[in-house]
Amino acid sequence: MVVQEVGLVDHWGNMNSETYRYFDLPFCSPGPRKYKKEALGELKRLTKEQVAQFREVVSKDYYFQMYYDDLPIWSFLGKVEKEGKNDPSEYKYYLFKHLHFTIFYNKDRVIEIAAQSDLNADVDLTEEKEVDVEFMYSVKWKETEIPFEKRMEKYSQSSSLPHHLEIHWFSIKSGVIVLLLNGFFATILMRVLKNDFVKYAHDEESAEDQEETGWKYIHGDVFRYPKYKSLLAAAVGSGTQLCTLAIFIFMLALVGVFYPYNRGALLTALVVIYALTAGIAGYTAASFFCQLEGTNWVRNLLLTGALFCGPLFLTFCFLNTVANAYSATAALPFGTIAVIFLIWALVATPLLVMGGIAGKNSKAEFQAPVRTTIYPREIPRLPWYRKTLPQMAMAGFLPFSAIYIELYYIFASVWGHRIYILYSFLFIVFIILLIVTAVITVALTYLQLAAEDHEWWWRSFLCGGSTGLFIYGYCLYYYYAISDMSGFMQTSFFFGYMACVCYGFFLMLGSIGFRASLFFVRHIYGSIKCD
Repeated sequence: MVVQEVGLVDHWGNMNSETYRYFDLPFCSPGPRKYKKEALGELKRLTKEQVAQFREVVSKDYYFQMYYDDLPIWSFLGKVEKEGKNDPSEYKYYLFKHLHFTIFYNKDRVIEIAAQSDLNADVDLTEEKEVDVEFMYSVKWKETEIPFEKRMEKYSQSSSLPHHLEIHWFSIKSGVIVLLLNGFFATILMRVLKNDFVKYAHDEESAEDQEETGWKYIHGDVFRYPKYKSLLAAAVGSGTQLCTLAIFIFMLALVGVFYPYNRGALLTALVVIYALTAGIAGYTAASFFCQLEGTNWVRNLLLTGALFCGPLFLTFCFLNTVANAYSATAALPFGTIAVIFLIWALVATPLLVMGGIAGKNSKAEFQAPVRTTIYPREIPRLPWYRKTLPQMAMAGFLPFSAIYIELYYIFASVWGHRIYILYSFLFIVFIILLIVTAVITVALTYLQLAAEDHEWWWRSFLCGGSTGLFIYGYCLYYYYAISDMSGFMQTSFFFGYMACVCYGFFLMLGSIGFRASLFFVRHIYGSIKCD
């Protein structure tokens, strides 16, 4: 039997990144391939140190995971028997020494495989002394009529059980309710805007010298270019790229590319598609930066390329070093790192530069329906709930409430042993998330302009991306209230990589909120007559 990958996972897979090589434990090392009709066995003497090592992993409920023809196999390493009530000194530790494999086949293709430890064949590890262990395994082949194309259905049934589907449907329903609530807000907003248009048209006809109020009052400042426009352009470009990346990933998922245990397919697709979409980030950032009358577009392009990749690269370097220090299988080998670097250097970077050059040469001008005055108006003093942080909290709550049910299953799949295959549900939730983010950001932008606060550029981006902060807050809840993760490696991997994911959500949703607000602001100021 060929074992393609073997690892150890603690507590039924609550953290699949802290995995170790199977033969890091003192099992019998594989020798030359032998073919026997009956069970194979090998005698091994365990030293005191090896007995203690086995006893530690058995006490923590470790189990092994291996693959045969891309099919996963799980089984426990041992068991603990409690002779006393709560006294650990009276516990008995046993290591299973016989593993039985049952392989189902259809003609020349393997359809299913199961591994079962013989509970009656064990060795006592309670005392720290040398013991002789005869490690054995046996294999039984059975013929089945299941076709090869359906062999993965067994592994996806755990995510398709009726009560699971019911919860996913509830997630969709809750998202639709939030979407309807946003539609209600949008309807009210349109009615308010209609009244504003009628009011301003009436004011123009009745008294030309009448003092303007509300959002029309700041028409000469609303399109004043924001501070740190290079950073804003880079953030919008990176967010647009990540949104495009998410859409392509969903397209691949919906056509069945990421079937259960197609190991590495998702990460490979993320790396390749991110590199291929780098031109979108370069074009969007450079063209928008030039529209804002920016001059140093090369520096803006460098900022765009490093805005997301920079923090991700630093986080990866730290976590890969931690994984190497722990000798975990989560550590990427040098060859894989070199391939990723070559993809970034030979594909992503040239496309980013080409996109930036195309964006710079697009000669597009910023479309402002009203003229901007020379001197900005002073922003009136606003109450605390109209400031940036409270507005971000309001903006992030509704989109997060539309996705939080689905987040549990995603976390359980990424950081645990569950299988997630309902990509159609997830895609619907993703679309709801984008729509809700756009609507709530537009509503808050209108309230900001109605309060005569014309600095809406960065506010709309921050409000749109605030859902990423809520997701990271959910990470804290999941880690401490749901999972059994512990230790420096598990903690650093979970919070490190989730910080990068939430930062990507912040950029993606921030660009969605900003673009929706920009479209809205152009529309309302283009619909009235301003001197």
